[in-house]
Amino acid sequence: MIGAPHLCGLILAAGESSRMGSDKALLPWPPPAAGSSAPPSQTLLSAAILALRPLTRAVVVVAGKNAEAIAPIIDASGAFLARNPHPERGQFSSLQVGLSELLARGFDAAMITPVDCPPLSAASLQLLCTSFERPLTRGLWAVAPENNGKHGHPLLVNRELIDAFLSAPVTSNARQVLRAHPQRTEYVPVPDALAKAGLNTPQDYAALAAKISKK
Repeated sequence: MIGAPHLCGLILAAGESSRMGSDKALLPWPPPAAGSSAPPSQTLLSAAILALRPLTRAVVVVAGKNAEAIAPIIDASGAFLARNPHPERGQFSSLQVGLSELLARGFDAAMITPVDCPPLSAASLQLLCTSFERPLTRGLWAVAPENNGKHGHPLLVNRELIDAFLSAPVTSNARQVLRAHPQRTEYVPVPDALAKAGLNTPQDYAALAAKISKK
């Protein structure tokens, strides 16, 4: 089912993953069971693309120095690659690169997620898309998921918030822009537990894998 008109998925995957020791976009997802020798069916990146694609009209992935390594996954998943020429400027610079790319492709709304934030269930993503259409009629700019008081990804944004992100200095961040417009975002309760973006180390990944294996 297609979500809001002109909604484009945007995945931020340009980080260097220095603390992880390997590209987070290429980590197996879901994590393999302990002792399993079976090859992974998906990566964090491909899982994110496949999760967003049914609800958007296109998916753009922002890459940095890892562009060549993740390009095959992007191509095979039917997404588009945008390169951040200066990924060392941080994730907000990748957000601005990605938003500029989707505007150039004719989209005026985005479903944004960092690649290191595992995708929500199809039901939760559909709920966010459905909810996204209602706030726009009330002058709001965005919706985001909420569970037990915790906020997470993806963030769905309209053209007004896209323009606010693009007009902010590259040294800013998405949270600062959202806080400057506190009444413009609606948080939508979803059944999924929300894992914050930030799988920065092998220990983080192992802890999340152990948590998932207990479900």
